[in-house]
Amino acid sequence: MKGFRKFLLRGNVVDLAVGVVIGAAFTAVVSGFVKDFLTPLIGLFGGANNDLGKKTWHSFAYGDFINVALSFLITAAVVYFFVVLPISKLTARFATKADVDAPKKDCPECLSSIPAAASRCAFCTAPVPVEFATTVPRQ
Repeated sequence: MKGFRKFLLRGNVVDLAVGVVIGAAFTAVVSGFVKDFLTPLIGLFGGANNDLGKKTWHSFAYGDFINVALSFLITAAVVYFFVVLPISKLTARFATKADVDAPKKDCPECLSSIPAAASRCAFCTAPVPVEFATTVPRQ
């Protein structure tokens, strides 16, 4: 179960799922805009009928577009409040917090920053002399 939780909280899975859901909802918005506004506008100026005496008015179905836009906004809000926000809080809860206030010192061999209590450098594995164990404040 821990492996599955780690897999889900890795971030890529949630981002991909949110992207697919929002992408599908946005596809409906674009399709609705084209169907309800652009197609009647193009039909008004150059429809299939070449006889200008038989031109008829094409209506803009703005109600359908408003419906699709509201569905997109509701979908985006639900995804944000029920998926993105809880996952980000859960990720923050399980994230490892580094102790940035721990005293540090520099390794005399490679000049890397290591904990003050270390007797061997983690980067170059050189032993740190006892007389060098003074704490150097890091900014």
